[in-house]
Amino acid sequence: MSDRFFLDTNIFVYALSRSVPAKRLTAGRLVDEAIESGKGIVSFQVVQEFFSVAFRRFTPPMSPAEAEQALALTFRPLLAVHSSYSLYGQALELTRSNSISWYDSLIVAAAMESDCRILYSEDLQHGQKLDNLRIQNPFL
Repeated sequence: MSDRFFLDTNIFVYALSRSVPAKRLTAGRLVDEAIESGKGIVSFQVVQEFFSVAFRRFTPPMSPAEAEQALALTFRPLLAVHSSYSLYGQALELTRSNSISWYDSLIVAAAMESDCRILYSEDLQHGQKLDNLRIQNPFL
Protein backbone atom coordinates (compact mmCIF):
# COMPACT_ATOMS: atom_id res chain seq x y z
CA MET A 1 0.00 0.00 0.00
CA SER A 2 1.65 3.20 -1.14
CA ASP A 3 -0.93 5.77 0.04
CA ARG A 4 -2.24 6.66 3.47
CA PHE A 5 -5.39 4.80 4.45
CA PHE A 6 -8.03 5.16 7.13
CA LEU A 7 -9.48 2.30 9.18
CA ASP A 8 -13.08 2.48 10.37
CA THR A 9 -14.12 1.17 13.77
CA ASN A 10 -15.46 -2.13 12.47
CA ILE A 11 -11.96 -3.15 11.34
CA PHE A 12 -10.74 -3.01 14.94
CA VAL A 13 -13.84 -4.72 16.30
CA TYR A 14 -13.17 -7.70 14.02
CA ALA A 15 -9.40 -7.66 14.57
CA LEU A 16 -9.53 -7.53 18.36
CA SER A 17 -12.57 -9.66 19.17
CA ARG A 18 -13.51 -13.26 18.61
CA SER A 19 -16.98 -12.45 17.32
CA VAL A 20 -16.49 -13.18 13.60
CA PRO A 21 -13.49 -15.44 12.99
CA ALA A 22 -13.86 -15.25 9.19
CA LYS A 23 -13.27 -11.47 9.28
CA ARG A 24 -10.67 -11.49 12.04
CA LEU A 25 -7.77 -12.52 9.80
CA THR A 26 -8.46 -9.86 7.16
CA ALA A 27 -9.00 -7.15 9.75
CA GLY A 28 -5.89 -8.18 11.67
CA ARG A 29 -3.78 -7.95 8.51
CA LEU A 30 -5.07 -4.44 7.83
CA VAL A 31 -4.30 -3.29 11.37
CA ASP A 32 -0.82 -4.84 11.22
CA GLU A 33 -0.13 -3.17 7.86
CA ALA A 34 -1.41 0.16 9.20
CA ILE A 35 0.99 0.06 12.14
CA GLU A 36 4.01 -1.45 10.35
CA SER A 37 3.84 0.84 7.31
CA GLY A 38 3.06 3.99 9.29
CA LYS A 39 0.42 4.81 6.66
CA GLY A 40 -2.67 3.83 8.62
CA ILE A 41 -4.78 6.53 10.23
CA VAL A 42 -7.62 6.60 12.74
CA SER A 43 -9.53 9.40 14.40
CA PHE A 44 -10.48 10.09 17.98
CA GLN A 45 -13.99 8.90 17.08
CA VAL A 46 -12.74 5.45 16.01
CA VAL A 47 -11.02 4.93 19.36
CA GLN A 48 -14.12 6.03 21.28
CA GLU A 49 -16.46 3.82 19.26
CA PHE A 50 -14.14 0.83 19.54
CA PHE A 51 -13.94 1.00 23.33
CA SER A 52 -17.69 1.48 23.59
CA VAL A 53 -18.18 -1.77 21.67
CA ALA A 54 -15.35 -3.62 23.42
CA PHE A 55 -16.65 -2.81 26.92
CA ARG A 56 -20.30 -3.53 26.15
CA ARG A 57 -20.48 -6.14 23.38
CA PHE A 58 -17.34 -8.28 23.47
CA THR A 59 -17.80 -11.69 25.09
CA PRO A 60 -16.24 -11.44 27.59
CA PRO A 61 -16.08 -7.65 27.73
CA MET A 62 -12.63 -6.15 27.27
CA SER A 63 -10.95 -5.48 30.60
CA PRO A 64 -9.40 -2.11 31.47
CA ALA A 65 -5.93 -3.72 31.31
CA GLU A 66 -6.64 -5.07 27.82
CA ALA A 67 -7.98 -1.65 26.81
CA GLU A 68 -4.81 0.06 28.04
CA GLN A 69 -2.74 -2.37 25.99
CA ALA A 70 -4.87 -1.82 22.87
CA LEU A 71 -4.63 1.93 23.33
CA ALA A 72 -0.85 1.89 23.67
CA LEU A 73 0.04 -0.72 21.07
CA THR A 74 -2.70 -0.44 18.46
CA PHE A 75 -4.30 2.98 18.56
CA ARG A 76 -1.48 5.27 19.66
CA PRO A 77 0.60 4.77 16.48
CA LEU A 78 -2.46 5.38 14.28
CA LEU A 79 -4.31 8.20 16.04
CA ALA A 80 -3.89 11.31 13.90
CA VAL A 81 -7.26 13.10 13.69
CA HIS A 82 -8.89 14.86 16.62
CA SER A 83 -12.20 16.66 16.78
CA SER A 84 -12.18 20.21 15.46
CA TYR A 85 -14.50 22.89 14.15
CA SER A 86 -13.29 22.30 10.59
CA LEU A 87 -13.84 18.54 10.88
CA TYR A 88 -17.43 19.09 12.02
CA GLY A 89 -18.01 21.58 9.22
CA GLN A 90 -16.72 19.17 6.59
CA ALA A 91 -18.82 16.36 8.08
CA LEU A 92 -21.94 18.52 7.93
CA GLU A 93 -21.26 19.29 4.27
CA LEU A 94 -20.80 15.56 3.53
CA THR A 95 -24.07 14.78 5.30
CA ARG A 96 -25.88 17.43 3.29
CA SER A 97 -24.36 16.74 -0.12
CA ASN A 98 -24.01 12.94 -0.03
CA SER A 99 -26.79 11.79 2.32
CA ILE A 100 -24.27 10.14 4.62
CA SER A 101 -25.22 9.61 8.27
CA TRP A 102 -23.64 11.97 10.80
CA TYR A 103 -21.23 9.45 12.33
CA ASP A 104 -20.20 8.06 8.94
CA SER A 105 -19.68 11.59 7.66
CA LEU A 106 -17.31 12.25 10.59
CA ILE A 107 -15.28 9.18 9.59
CA VAL A 108 -15.18 10.25 5.94
CA ALA A 109 -14.24 13.82 6.89
CA ALA A 110 -11.43 12.55 9.13
CA ALA A 111 -10.09 10.36 6.31
CA MET A 112 -10.20 13.30 3.92
CA GLU A 113 -8.60 15.67 6.43
CA SER A 114 -5.66 13.27 6.83
CA ASP A 115 -5.20 12.96 3.04
CA CYS A 116 -6.06 9.27 2.95
CA ARG A 117 -6.78 7.73 -0.44
CA ILE A 118 -8.66 4.68 0.92
CA LEU A 119 -11.19 4.30 3.72
CA TYR A 120 -11.57 0.68 4.78
CA SER A 121 -15.09 0.14 6.08
CA GLU A 122 -18.00 -2.20 5.63
CA ASP A 123 -20.46 0.52 6.62
CA LEU A 124 -20.30 2.59 3.43
CA GLN A 125 -20.82 1.81 -0.25
CA HIS A 126 -17.90 -0.23 -1.61
CA GLY A 127 -16.19 1.54 -4.49
CA GLN A 128 -17.77 4.92 -3.79
CA LYS A 129 -15.47 7.88 -4.43
CA LEU A 130 -15.69 11.12 -2.51
CA ASP A 131 -13.13 13.55 -3.92
CA ASN A 132 -9.80 11.67 -3.72
CA LEU A 133 -11.08 9.13 -1.19
CA ARG A 134 -12.27 5.66 -2.23
CA ILE A 135 -14.37 3.46 0.05
CA GLN A 136 -13.24 -0.14 0.16
CA ASN A 137 -14.93 -3.00 2.00
CA PRO A 138 -12.05 -5.41 2.74
CA PHE A 139 -14.44 -8.29 3.49
CA LEU A 140 -15.94 -8.63 0.01
